[in-house]
Formats: sequence, structure tokens, C-alpha cells
Amino acid sequence: MKQKAYAAAGVDIDLGNRVKATLPQLLAFTHRREVMGRVGGFGGLFALDVKKFRQPVLVSSVDGVGTKLKIAFAMNRHDSIGADLVNHCVNDIAVLGAEPLFFLDYLGTGRLKPDVFTEILKGFARACAANHCALIGGETAQMPGFYQPGEYDLSGTIVGVVEKSRMLNGQKAVRLGDVVLGIESSGLHTNGYSLARKIFLDQLKWKLSRRVPGLDGTLGDALLKEHVSYGPLVQFLLARFNSKSMSFSERPIKALAHITGGGFVDNIPRVLPQRLDVVIHKNSWPLPPLFQLLASEGRVPEDELYQVFNMGIGMVVVVAREIAPKVLHSIKAHKFKAWQVGEVVKGSGKTRMV
Repeated sequence: MKQKAYAAAGVDIDLGNRVKATLPQLLAFTHRREVMGRVGGFGGLFALDVKKFRQPVLVSSVDGVGTKLKIAFAMNRHDSIGADLVNHCVNDIAVLGAEPLFFLDYLGTGRLKPDVFTEILKGFARACAANHCALIGGETAQMPGFYQPGEYDLSGTIVGVVEKSRMLNGQKAVRLGDVVLGIESSGLHTNGYSLARKIFLDQLKWKLSRRVPGLDGTLGDALLKEHVSYGPLVQFLLARFNSKSMSFSERPIKALAHITGGGFVDNIPRVLPQRLDVVIHKNSWPLPPLFQLLASEGRVPEDELYQVFNMGIGMVVVVAREIAPKVLHSIKAHKFKAWQVGEVVKGSGKTRMV
């Protein structure tokens, strides 16, 4: 059979259609009753159940996974990168108290590889199902000549919902004397990879297959550790401690910050009043081996490390001091390691690392 002109130019529509034919089975695992229509329409349909809310507020976020993709390309492992993206987006809206409703993805590549596409989509579907989030659509773009062979780019958009009266607003709720709890990360999550790659691969000339004492598996395994989702944990904590009967000022969980790009230095101030600071005690949690290596081998000033990397803490929770032990116990009961890592003091809306 003669090859079609568009396929000869690098865009195989028929191949794309064959690959996408597997989507309904994958997306079925992420189904919610509010989803309408079928896969493949011009737009995803979701009928929000407004009866559950008095004043529903939609919360949205869009993101990518940065140069973590370069590690996936080099190792030819694509089964977790989609989950990284979903979990990152879930965490971004969780800090406002929102539960995820649906997710849409974008995949751009030079030439579509069916096995790679399937692995990425499996990651999307697995993470969406774990977060009770419907995967209702996406876009796959074949752009020959735009990407290097074997490479692709990913982005995702999430939409969630929160009752207006229960939405977290740290700038109004955080008080002098509140306590900061830190919840463990699994690794770099999806931030700081450009610097990590420069340190490990360019400066030290290490291979991703290298086994480094202290790391679980190879260097590549450590760098590809899946981004943790805190979404279900956050929903549990809010339901248990911030009861609907409490007034805004009585709610013990005041604010959350997702420690992503910008680290502690830039993310925590996003939820602080201008008259208060957060003091983070760097020795209050054990520094994971991967971050110990970055600190010892990277020749990067310590202040910058805490602005680029999460340093082992993926989410912080600002809580009333008297309730902090109970919140900490609940986090640990959900199989997360967590520590009291700081407190709220007088200041000007900044993070102080001490």
C-alpha cells in the first residue's frame, strides 16, 4: 500500500487513530458519574453536581514536569511520568482545599511511538484513578522536526472544586505562634532537575545506571521516583479537623504550601500574611540521601538548595499549635513520615531558614 503524503511528511494520522483506539479502556478506570459524552469528542463534558455545594468554587491549575523528562528519555522509562504530572497538579489545587474533578493532558512529539504513548497514558490513568479524578480528554500532537528523535513534551490541566466557605486562605487565617508541619517527599518530585542533571551528569560525569551508596537502586531510579500525591490525605485532614460547624477563625488547619519550584523560600510566603514570617528549622527532619549528595557534591550555596529543591519535604501544613500533635499523628497514621519543622513568627511575609 502506498504511503500517504502526510505520513511521508512525518505525521501518521492512521497510526494516531489506532493508538487512540485503546483510550476508552484506559479512561474507564478514571470514570466518575459526572462525566458525560464519550472519548474523542471536541471537548470533555463534566456535569458538576451543584446540589452538593452551597457556593461551589472551581479551582484550576496547569503544569508540566520540566526536564525530568530528560531522565525518562535517557532511561527509556515512561510508565511514571504521566502520574508525576497528575499528582503535581492535584497537590497544587489541594492547598486550597479543593478536591480534583477532572484532568486533561497534552502530549507533543515528533513521531508517535505507540508503546511510549501507552505507557504515558497508563500513568495518567493510574494516578487519576488513585485521586478519584476523571481523565476526560487531551490532545496528542505529532510535530516532526520540532522535537529531537525519541523526545516529547507533556502538560496537564486539572479542575477541582471547593465549597467557598471552606476554602483555605492562609493570608487571612495564619496567626502568630502557629506551627508548621512538613510531610515527606519521595525525591525531587518534578522540580530542580536542570540543576540536578548538571551536578550529577555534567559535573560528576555519573551515569544514570550508577549505583550510589544510600540510594535505593540506581541514580536514575532515584531521579525518576514518582511525585507523591497528597490530595487524599489533605481531604481527610480537612474533613477531620476543619469541621463545617467551626467559624473561619476556629479552624485549626490554616494553610498548606506545595513545595515545588522555588522550594521553601518562594512557596511558603504565598500563603502568609504580610506581617508574619515562617521560621523553618533545617535540622528538624532527616535529609534524604539524594539531597545529601546534591548538597555535598553540587558546590551550591545552602540557601539556594532550599530555594531550588524540596529537600525531602513535599508539602507543609500550617496548624494551630494546640492541635499540631493530633494532626501530625493523623498524617503518620496515613503512612506518611512527617515532622514539626517550624513556626510562625512576626515578620514581613517571608520564609527564614535557620
